[in-house]
Amino acid sequence: MNNDIELISDGDGLAVIGDPKAVELFLVSEGLPARDLKLQRLKPALRAGSSVAQAACEVAANSGRWVKLTKESAEKVRRFGLMPSKTPGVSHAMVGEPGSIKSWLQIVKGRRAIAGNPAMLAGAAGIMAQLAMQQTMDEITDYLARIEEKVDDVLRAQKDAVLARMIGVGLVIEEAMTIRESRGRVDEVTWSKVQGAPATIAETQAYALRQLDALAEKLERKTGIGDLATAAKEAEPKAREWLAVLARCFQLQDAVAVLELDRVLDASPGELDGHRIGLRAAREDRLALISRCTERLMARLDAAAGRANSNVLMHPFDAPAVVQSSNRASVAIVDFHGRLGLESARQPSEARRWADAAMEVTDKALETGAEGIDAAKRLGNATFDLAKTATGKLSSLITDRAPGRRGGDEDFGNDHERRLP
Repeated sequence: MNNDIELISDGDGLAVIGDPKAVELFLVSEGLPARDLKLQRLKPALRAGSSVAQAACEVAANSGRWVKLTKESAEKVRRFGLMPSKTPGVSHAMVGEPGSIKSWLQIVKGRRAIAGNPAMLAGAAGIMAQLAMQQTMDEITDYLARIEEKVDDVLRAQKDAVLARMIGVGLVIEEAMTIRESRGRVDEVTWSKVQGAPATIAETQAYALRQLDALAEKLERKTGIGDLATAAKEAEPKAREWLAVLARCFQLQDAVAVLELDRVLDASPGELDGHRIGLRAAREDRLALISRCTERLMARLDAAAGRANSNVLMHPFDAPAVVQSSNRASVAIVDFHGRLGLESARQPSEARRWADAAMEVTDKALETGAEGIDAAKRLGNATFDLAKTATGKLSSLITDRAPGRRGGDEDFGNDHERRLP
């Protein structure tokens, strides 16, 4: 058994290539979960390289596994000293003789099955890009299932023709992915079915981003705390729906990119590396656009929570409701960011208690001296009146709940969440 293995990284993932037993031993010793790299997809790239027969034998004899680079796994990989290759964005190393962790760290000058053939290295980088996108697609599928959002239902509920076409586009792309898995390639017929899909997906993405911007603008326009509470409550479910649509758009865009790389690998393998780099740049642009839009909405939600907290004394019911709705919508955005690989450091806002606000104002008034005492008295009278009003509302709720009072159950059901903080 040849114990030398090749490590290839493109920044998103790590390919481990070599004898199947050596590859498995390396992954187990480093505690790295991996999925099949499917090296057989490199065969079309062999037409562009020299020593085709030897390269084909190397592919047939070797096993390849792919590891998603997280913060933890990237730290482990860094110890192996991967060096930049001639393929842009791709680094490479050979490591040898298993038996202990130290022995893996020895950089050896052995034969290089993949890195020694530029066409094959470009092909491997293309496959790694596909696996990274498929990983994101799987995570988005889990995300949509977990939040119980039926994105097709959201799309059907809209009257816009662009959104209606999105359902059909999704079905066509899923069919093409199934054929790809069955045949191991994307032929001209399969590719012709999905060529028009990117335009429809882009239109739908733009529509969803506009809807999220509209929610942010609506929150910004509201001046009264009561109106702000209503707007924040409405924004929460709508934000979840449009985030689900955006997630589906991103998932389908990645699927088209996977099919596109396979098509280029099959038809023009010499152009694969340039195409991979272009797709990566376009993907990063989409992520940046989505990030800017959702960050704007989060900023408006945070501002709404801040305004509500500063007015809790005069709005003891509506102000906490604004904070709660804003937090729930922001949590949904942070979760969405995580599925797309975007970082969010947003911390939830804490609803300010009415009693704490009253005490703070009283303390500040007392600090001003004699003049402050008069202010404190006025504040005390106002506070007493506000508390009496709240108590009266609570008594009315209890009375309405009493047996024999017509409509009591219904009224109580509408107001049961309105309590003093």
